[in-house]
Amino acid sequence: MWGYLIVLAALLFALYKACGGGGGRSRSPNPFPADSRRPPSPLVTDKDARSSVLKRAFSREKVPDRLDAIVIGSGYGGLAAAVVLSKAGRRVLVLEQHGKAGGCCHTFNKKGFEFDVGIHYVGQMVENSFSRMIVDQLTDGQLQWAKMDSPCDVVILGDPDNGKKYYMYSGLKEHVDGLKKQFPDETAAIDRFVMLVKRIGRGSSHMTLLKILPLPLVRFLKSTGLLGLISPFCGMVSKSLSEVISGLTANADLKAVFSYIFPTYGVIPTQSSFPLHALIYDHYLKGGWYPQGGASEIAFHSIPIIERAGGAVLTKAPVQSILVNSQGEACGVSVKKGQDVMNIFAPVVISDAGIFNTYKRLLPENLQALPGIQSQLSMVRHGIGGFTVFMGLRGSKEELGLEAKNYYVYPRNNLDEAFISYMNSSRETAAKIIPFAYISSPSAKDLLWEKKYPGKSTLIILTAARYEWFEEWKEERVSKRGEDYDDLKNSFMEALMETVFQIYPQVKDK
Repeated sequence: MWGYLIVLAALLFALYKACGGGGGRSRSPNPFPADSRRPPSPLVTDKDARSSVLKRAFSREKVPDRLDAIVIGSGYGGLAAAVVLSKAGRRVLVLEQHGKAGGCCHTFNKKGFEFDVGIHYVGQMVENSFSRMIVDQLTDGQLQWAKMDSPCDVVILGDPDNGKKYYMYSGLKEHVDGLKKQFPDETAAIDRFVMLVKRIGRGSSHMTLLKILPLPLVRFLKSTGLLGLISPFCGMVSKSLSEVISGLTANADLKAVFSYIFPTYGVIPTQSSFPLHALIYDHYLKGGWYPQGGASEIAFHSIPIIERAGGAVLTKAPVQSILVNSQGEACGVSVKKGQDVMNIFAPVVISDAGIFNTYKRLLPENLQALPGIQSQLSMVRHGIGGFTVFMGLRGSKEELGLEAKNYYVYPRNNLDEAFISYMNSSRETAAKIIPFAYISSPSAKDLLWEKKYPGKSTLIILTAARYEWFEEWKEERVSKRGEDYDDLKNSFMEALMETVFQIYPQVKDK
């Protein structure tokens, strides 16, 4: 709990200083002076009412006056920052180039079905937990969560019909007991692994604390080795996931189960930092939750808070560049609308567009070349791309046997070898050796789905893919890319759907 308080205090202090303390209009440096939760309102299903919040297209007239901050991108990192600033009385403009706000929280409709694109499930939404408390304050308590089944995740190693299934139960005790029952000869390894996961989870707040300590002190702690002794997170940051679990067990299946969730962050076990993996694993130890009404409810209940403070969230607003003053400080952005370019000014600019877009595309060229910028860029690379199949189904979850859980399917238990072989293959052969499939039913997880789409269901299937396999069509319009593109895309889709039919045979003709 003390770690969480340090994180929150650091966030509030940084936002307070970023917007000039308590000066200017009447406003509070504390964005959470009181509990803002209210009884949840009924689900809004009217398309026009939802579009007025999520699809408010950019125009010069809609830009508020006297802005305190501009946020580039409406993914939930950007929206959450804007909400916190708004609750502290700041006027914030969020600019989104897509036609719908929300980033990975947005949903789309096609052929009478609604599909989520990125929020497949969230952990740590237990009532009265710290994470739930923060999300409740960011949405005024309007966002409700549905608990998923336990086991929340099912790991399949091998063919879904004949392979081994391992069940990841919700709750710390249930999770550990379940693993020990499935691996009775590996109790010591399981205890040690979960102990490390929990220890690193508790110490993650040290990363935030390092951001507010004087830089010379941080460098001293690092150079003397004290940092690793003080923080378990920092002490293991250079150790890979494979390195740690290989020191715990020689059981190949258990190694795969310990690693199963790595596709959520897109780095294979031999290349991923163990503390990062531990944070994600710890995040789901108590199970998974799904936003009632669908992922777009997250943005739908956040945006009105920004608007009530005098700000706005505008879509179809492609930011061309970040404006910089003579002192080298960000002072606004330029937005292109048609043939016109509009400059919008604010003392604070926050980019939620990603490090590559921000540094390589949005910053002026003279700043892109700065050694500090180049140093940061040299430390990162693009992650693994994704390929998603969205399936609309005739029938309710009961009729189709769909469950509020996720399936992680791996054809073999050496996850690194499978992924490396796949990513190094040609696009013509890749679909034959897909190394992983994530299968889930958003409609089965959403308690309010039937209210919106009675008699219908959805499934999504995710796997990894290389952008280079599809790069030659990057300039072509969607749905106008030709027969070769469709054939390539369909080869992946058909292979993934065969896996789905093995898990949910009832959906084959639906």
